This record gives sequence, structure tokens and C-alpha cells, in this order.
Amino acid sequence: MKIAFVKRLSNKNLLIWCKRVFLGAAGLFLLFLLLNRIFPLPDRIEYSTIVTDDKGEVIHAFLTHDQQWRMKTDLSEISPLLRKTIIEKEDKYFYYHPGVNVLAMLRALGRNILATRRTSGASTITMQVARELEPKRRTYWNKLVEVFRAFQLEWKYNKNEILQLYLNKVPYGGNIQGVKSASILYFGKNPDHLSLAEITALSVIPNRPSTLVIGKHNDLIVAERNKWLRRWASEKVFTQKEIEDALAEPLIASRGTVPQLVPQLALKLEKSGRDAIHSTIDLNMQLKLEKLVKDYSRTLTLKNIRNAAVIVLDNKTHRVLSYVGSADFQDSTDGGQVNGAAAVRQPGSTLKPLLYGSCIDAGLLTPKMTIMDVPVNYDGYVPENYDRTFSGYVTMEYALEHSLNIPAVRSLKALGPDVLIRKLSMCDFKQVDKDRGKLGLSMILGGCGATLEELTGLYSIFANEGRWVRPVYTTDDSIVTAKPMRNAWRPVDGPDSAGGRRVLSPAAVFMINEILSKVNRPDFPVNWQTTVHLPKIAWKTGTSYGRRDAWSIGYNKKYTVGIWVGNFSGVGIPELSGANVATPLLFTVFNTIDYDDDASWFAEPGDCDIRKVCTETGLPPGDYCDHVITDYFIPLVSPGRKCDNMQEMYVSPDEKVSYCRVCLPEAGYKKKLYRIVPPEMRDYYEANKIAYVPIPPHNPLCEKMFVEGGPVVISPTNGSEYLINRKDPEPVQLRCKVGNDVGKVYWYINNQFYKAGDAGAKQFFIPTEGPVKISCTDDKGRNRNIWIRVRYVDL
Repeated sequence: MKIAFVKRLSNKNLLIWCKRVFLGAAGLFLLFLLLNRIFPLPDRIEYSTIVTDDKGEVIHAFLTHDQQWRMKTDLSEISPLLRKTIIEKEDKYFYYHPGVNVLAMLRALGRNILATRRTSGASTITMQVARELEPKRRTYWNKLVEVFRAFQLEWKYNKNEILQLYLNKVPYGGNIQGVKSASILYFGKNPDHLSLAEITALSVIPNRPSTLVIGKHNDLIVAERNKWLRRWASEKVFTQKEIEDALAEPLIASRGTVPQLVPQLALKLEKSGRDAIHSTIDLNMQLKLEKLVKDYSRTLTLKNIRNAAVIVLDNKTHRVLSYVGSADFQDSTDGGQVNGAAAVRQPGSTLKPLLYGSCIDAGLLTPKMTIMDVPVNYDGYVPENYDRTFSGYVTMEYALEHSLNIPAVRSLKALGPDVLIRKLSMCDFKQVDKDRGKLGLSMILGGCGATLEELTGLYSIFANEGRWVRPVYTTDDSIVTAKPMRNAWRPVDGPDSAGGRRVLSPAAVFMINEILSKVNRPDFPVNWQTTVHLPKIAWKTGTSYGRRDAWSIGYNKKYTVGIWVGNFSGVGIPELSGANVATPLLFTVFNTIDYDDDASWFAEPGDCDIRKVCTETGLPPGDYCDHVITDYFIPLVSPGRKCDNMQEMYVSPDEKVSYCRVCLPEAGYKKKLYRIVPPEMRDYYEANKIAYVPIPPHNPLCEKMFVEGGPVVISPTNGSEYLINRKDPEPVQLRCKVGNDVGKVYWYINNQFYKAGDAGAKQFFIPTEGPVKISCTDDKGRNRNIWIRVRYVDL
């Protein structure tokens, strides 16, 4: 009985003890949770922003706000060798304890008491992380805090993440923290490429960072390193061969500098706020082009042209492979730190391929269709060609090859500036989108803002069947997969499914590619000798107003290359032009990155076809077209009307009077073919003394009411305000354009007859102050009215 009673009592005490232990543990756990909430873990770490190339190598880095090199080591960069070495060195039981190694702490405490001083520590890797997150003086109370923080770390993170935190915070002397910073600064490589000897050398520094400095105390570091290597040899942690190789490896490292490559792009990408930015830069290509641009810019300094920028885009992946923002980033005298690739500049004629491609898609033009290159006035806007001459009738392809301005303005007028603005907005032209309410016809000649980044991305559509995809600068960027914007061109088989935005049809792109890839062009650079091995490319040049910016942008199947040359000060240079300054650099870049490439060219797409057209108009031949050529067109889209350039007219036997069917006499007339000449071309022919056969004046006895083809007043400009010197008033010119059937015009001022004159003759008058109505009536009774406002001032 007594034994049974004692046994029951013992079991009861054991149960009570277990309950107390459980309640105590639960209480401590709840207390930990409470303290964890009240005193959260200070684990917010600011890392140095690093930029890597397409292979993951660091090419640029930035100091933290506290001026530390603290580069984040990713879990993928913690190689098995690095992990094993650090754990063997710092905490063998790292994967087995809950953040605190109690046995090691008790052993260290005993040793310290017996020695009456601190002889050894028992900090685990987790506790070392806690100490680095919250540095404090080494006291017993702070040790307890450190233990608490270690438990917090183990509660919040897994073991691999804690090891990562340790490798990111461990000090290596000076302002170097983390194994990645040390690896790059001391050995010039990423931590996953370190050898056993290099890892061990780095592992001994944190214990004595002020007395073991690589580059100053290499002999001491090697001695300490070898001590650990021999210990691991005796413990058989590593193979004998690994130890022997590590012992034999010399330590010749010293503190280097952090790479500061691709500076303008790095500064641009740093704004993303990410710790590690994995760029798409091909470093080998980048370094070649940086030297090429620097050398080329040096040859232009005699012309006072001092800077250039280059972007290379991969047309398949849409990745930016090279980004040169200036000729020399270190050259402060010429604004080397300015990012010329991102600067908003006037694009010159570089938007013309997009314009003509849009006109093709709108059914306005085909390559062989003619446009008038003659003087024009759009409400006071009078564009001029680069050489200030006119060519009369030109084909669209000729106008694009020769970069004629007036045909481009005429085409934009027909298309509508809003269409072009919408397409540019689709392609992320930010300044154009911002200024959309202010832009007009002058934008096609450079009267808008664009960057080299935007223009290079735009030209990539010609290598991607008309699809625009936002250029990718980092591997973390996602390719634009947005559907095309409303009213944008779409293929007949439905929405674009290949990603990006549809800007032009494949057929329009193919036609533009055929035009821009011709080499017998006036913008081919003078004395260019190295075209033998130049890959086939298409390109377009541009020169901004005042010769401040020279552009040349080219592409083939592989790459799109954008070139800007000029001065960041915006000073105009007479010798500056896209053809002679920017294009040679473009050709040199292509020779560097795609030397002697004979890759196939763009194939004709299915939505493109060939037809015969009249050589004079580019339209399908009419009844009287004698000469025809072939031309590309888009079925059911391109103009289908027949050429009516030549028309059969009824004229008198002496060919001095023409008749219409209303006034055609029963006898005494004949039929004759006449070329139809619009009023603008008639003025051009007469001004340049070009012979042509005009249609005889219409029968003056004809009673038909003429309601079309009335005069167009070109001076003064309708709706304009004129300031006239009160003391010396100058007369205002009266001038109009009329059809070739008009011989005389009559001018009226404020409904009062003023003067009659021959068609096309200039008249002058001095207006009264205030609103003035001006009327012009031709000899067929057709009338046109305009209004101007006149103000007299003292000048």
C-alpha cells in the first residue's frame, strides 16, 4: 500500500511539474509574442543600388545614404562553397539551434568566469545578425536583448534568409559591408565566383576589421586564413586537394573601385528604387561603342561639334543592348554628365517615315504616287525645303528619299496632324502627348519634342511589321502587351495577338523599308569608304531647325540603332547635318556590331501587292496613259481611281476657246488632249518659265453657273492681324490663285470695288484701321471672301 501511495504521489507531482513547465513555456511564448509586437525587429536595411549587365556582372553601384557600400547578396549568389565555409567558420550548428546555442553560451560563460575576463564568445550567426541590425555596447543586458532579437529573427525568417542577412551585414572594414561588396571591391567578382582561399580570407576579417585590411595586412590575413584551412583539413571538412590548392593560392588583392560603367543609364534606372537592377546591357558592345563615340566626337571638335549619343536595340527581344548618353561622362567642360539619349530635342525630318507609312495605310498614297513640291501657304505657315528650291511633281518615294519638306507638309495636311499625334502617343512620345493641343503641320519638320530613346523605339516598328513594343532596359521589365488604341490600324484577321501595339500595317512598313534601304540617296554621307562590309540597313536622317541636332536612325532585322550628334548647349553649327555628321557614326556602329552580315532582308507581306500605274500620277492607268510602271499597293486600301491627268477637251479650231457640253456648238470645234494643271502647278510653271499647254479660256458666252474652282486668296492671310506703321504705312499685297480657265480677277475692299487685274497679278492697297473684308471674284463669277484686322501703331 505504501509503495503504491508513493507511486501515485510521484506521478501526481510529475504531472504537476509538467503542467507548470507547460504553463511556463506558454507564458514565455506569449510574453515573446507580446514583446515581439511591442519591440518589432529593426530589420529594415538600406542596400546600395547596383546595376548589372545582361550576364549579371555589376557594372555600376551607388553608395547608401550613410555612405556605405552595402550590396545585397541574393540567395542565388550564395554558392554551396560559400555557405559551407561560412557555417564551418562561424556556426557549425546553425541549422540545428533556434537562434541561440545554449551549450556554447554556457561553455563561454564558464571560461570567461574562470579567466575573469572575456576570452571567448558564443554568438551564433543569428545573434551576429541581431547585433549588426542593432549595434550596442557589449554588456550582459545587451546580450539578453541580442538573444531576444535572435529569437525574433528565427521566428520571422528561415535559415537561408538569416544566412543571407548575415552575408549582407557582416563588416569588412572601412565602409564595406556584406560579402558582395567585399567580393567586388577586393576581388572584382561576384561572391558565387570566389574560391575557397578567397572566402576564407574574407571570413577572418570581420573578427578584426581594423587590423586585418586587405591590401595592407595581406600577410596577417594569409596566416589567419591558413590556420583555419589546416583546422578544416584535420577535421576533414574539405578534401585534401581543396585544402592544398587553397593554401597555395596567393593573396594579392587590394581595395579597388566599384564599377561606374554606363553612367547615364545607371542614373536613369536608379530612380526605380530597386536594390538590384538587372539591365539588358551587353557590356562588351557597350565598351566598344563608348570608345567609338568618344573617338568619333574628338574628330568633330574642330567643327565645334562636341557630343553624341547612341542607343542599340535588339529587334527580337526589344532589349536595349547599348546606351551611350554622351561622348565622355567625365568631361565636365562639354556637359559630359548630360544624358543626351533622354534629352528632349527637335527631331528634324525623322518622323517622315511614320507619316508616309500612315498615309499609305489611310489610302492616300503609294510609293509611286505624285505629290506637288511647289510653294504653299497654310494660313500663314509657309514651309520651305532644305535647299529652298522646288521640284514640281515628285513621287512619294522620291520625297522620302530626298527628305523634301513641302510634300511632307502636304501629306500631313491630307492625313491630319491628330492622326500622327495619336500614333506618336501610342509609341510613348511624352512631350508630343503633353503638347498635343499646340502641335500643327510644322511638327513633321521637327516642330515638336522627342528623345533619342523614343525615336529609336519608334523605328523598331519597321523591323517588327509595324508593331511597337516598349524598349526593355532591365530583365525585370515586362514587354507591352496592350491592345492597339482605338482607331489604330488593325490587321484584317482581328486584334494584334503578338504583343505590342499596332502602329502601321505590314504592307506599309515593307514599302517604307524598300525606300529607306536604297543607297543612291542624297543623304548618303560624303566620302564614306567602308561600305563593303556594311550590312544591309535602312536609315533616315534628320537635322533640326538652326542645325542644332543631327539625327540618323537605322535598322535591319537584328538591330535598331539611334544616333544623335550635336552640342548640349543647343548652339547651332553650320556644318551640322544628319547626313554628313550622324550617318557616318551610324555606319560605323553597324560595322562594329554586325560586321559583314548577309542576313536576309524583310520579305514582302501577304497584304502587299503589285500593280501597274501611270508614270505621271502613280494611279492606275486611265484611257490616255501611255507610260506605265509597277508599284506596290494595298488591295482595297490604296487609291483605286484611274489616272485623269490627261483629259479630252472641246476647243475651237484655232484653240483659243474651250467649250463645255452646255455651250458646245453644233459645228466648228475639235477634240484635243490637255494635261490638267492645278493652280499651284500653274504658278510654279510660270514662275520657273516651264513650258506647258494651258487649257484655252472657257467660252465667254457660256451661261453655265460656275460654282466650283473659285479663287483662293493667298495674300493677305485670312484671320490675321496686321500691324502698320502709322508714320510710314506700307501697302498690303493682294494675290490669289485661280484655275487655268480664269483670265481676269476683280478685287473688292469692304464691299467696294477696288481694282481689276490679270489672274496671278499682284495688287497693293493701304487698308483702314479695324476689321477689313477683302473679296476676290474671277471672270466666271466665282467669289471668295476673307477678313483681316488692321492696327496702326507707332514704330
